[in-house]
Amino acid sequence: TGAPRCGASLTDLNKSLKIDLNSNANCVWQIQRNENQTIRLIFSYFKFSPSSSCETESINVYDGPSSNSPLLGQVCNNTDAVPMFESSSNSLTFLIKTNSVAFARNFFVFYYFFSPETTHCGGSLTGPNGTFISPNYPSSYPPFTYCVWNIQTAKKSKINLEFKDLFLELDQNCQFDFLAVYDGLTTNTGLIGKVCGVSRPTFQSSSNGMTVVLSTDYANSYRGFSARYTSILPDPPEPDTSLTCSSDRLEIVLSKDYLDSLGYNETHLYLNDPTCRPVSTDPVIFSFPLSSCGTIKKDEGHRITYTNIITLSETDTIITRKKRVQIVAKCIMENNSTVEVIYVTENNLIKNTTSVGRYNVSMSFYDSDSFSNPVLQSPYYVELNQTLFAQVSLHSTDPDLLVFVDTCVASPQPDFGSVTYDLIRSGCNKDDTVVTYPPIEHYGRFKFNAFKFLRSFSSVYLQCDVLICDSTTNSRCTEGCISRQKRDASSYTWKAKTVVGPIRLKRGLRAADHSGTLTKTDAEETSNLQGKSFYILSFVALISNVIIVVATILKYYRRQPAYGYQKIQSS
Repeated sequence: TGAPRCGASLTDLNKSLKIDLNSNANCVWQIQRNENQTIRLIFSYFKFSPSSSCETESINVYDGPSSNSPLLGQVCNNTDAVPMFESSSNSLTFLIKTNSVAFARNFFVFYYFFSPETTHCGGSLTGPNGTFISPNYPSSYPPFTYCVWNIQTAKKSKINLEFKDLFLELDQNCQFDFLAVYDGLTTNTGLIGKVCGVSRPTFQSSSNGMTVVLSTDYANSYRGFSARYTSILPDPPEPDTSLTCSSDRLEIVLSKDYLDSLGYNETHLYLNDPTCRPVSTDPVIFSFPLSSCGTIKKDEGHRITYTNIITLSETDTIITRKKRVQIVAKCIMENNSTVEVIYVTENNLIKNTTSVGRYNVSMSFYDSDSFSNPVLQSPYYVELNQTLFAQVSLHSTDPDLLVFVDTCVASPQPDFGSVTYDLIRSGCNKDDTVVTYPPIEHYGRFKFNAFKFLRSFSSVYLQCDVLICDSTTNSRCTEGCISRQKRDASSYTWKAKTVVGPIRLKRGLRAADHSGTLTKTDAEETSNLQGKSFYILSFVALISNVIIVVATILKYYRRQPAYGYQKIQSS
């Protein structure tokens, strides 16, 4: 080992060089020998000035006898590899230049002549896992060995490499014999680690490619290594999907990125009815009425479910190597809420997503029993004992749903926290004037006569509990009036509360003539009357107080005794 301080002409069959340089160096080493072999040159250690760049400080390697020969490559401060160069003939040149910064540069390089056809180690490993060993393991590896193993596993996987045994020549910088591991399928960059001596290291790639290099010099051989690699599959992508259920529609949203991760696009998606297509492609959105697109409806006692399935498949090919994926969307109509469930099946893997919605139910008054003209004014002014017509409506596209008015109570307050009065309870009429109509499709109807609460309450509010059932089965909605105990055991799908009001009575003929509202003059007269009454009462109270005070004073003076004189008796 050894070399002149700056440059040399080398003719040895193999040689190791430890090179120390300072600033402003420009040194050339030329390797040439009259052999029918090529040259392998390895820079196993290099230390440039930390602040240097490739333009100001580098090692240039040329394929020939001078620096005018073709450039093979360059080594500089940011080189992320253990550089190795091979000539195409029996000559090779490298030039080291440094900048003007005062710093001690150190390099270790060795070369040897070899015949490429004599290299019989390394190779390509493509299975999901496997093992490999150094040449002659567990016996000593040969000198001047340079073996390269390229490991490649399935797409989107990573590689875990574990050395069960490793024994190489040991030195501080692993300059002589070393093992280099690269993240990828190249040795030009991506160095994960460089090891030597005795150890059991592990490495992991960031992709599905990894490269392992074993390099040895001419002396001090040991048993080498035994290694095993395994591929690590990524976690299945989380389904980036959403489901929205309403009274009349079902909407499924799938992100384009999620479909891309599965290898599909919008043209590969099919509902139960394949003629139903997405209304949007980025994101992919299916939106359709509950009773269409092959949606399956099922009555499960106290709830009704609507289910549709999106199947991801390729229909324009004879074979496929993609996983079969089904996205199951289910709307569950339960008590007081609508629960949406969406889950994805992929090789028996199920992912779930849930959200909450409601049936759309409303209640209005109508002007007659034809229920054709709703009363739009609010408050609704009526005459005492006038017949009022009320209708509860379900807004849904499912034609097989039935609405049943279970309970209706009246209250003078909108929060129903004070006194209440039952009109209907458990489907039974509690007021003598109530008449309920048979359930018709999405409507529940009844009528009653207007009344007022005592204690001068001016308004009446109505709150009804509504049951929604499947009309294709026997349910609570078809049973009518029933006892409380038996009703609890009956089946219905969904229960909701709906409120309407206030109802107010017309105030005599003038109120009726003026559409049941106080006029401005009425309000002013009432206000003036109240003001005059206040002043009269105040004046009377003042006069009364004055009279009481005067009477009290007169009475006091009348009761005072007269003053006299008394003669003192002498002792």
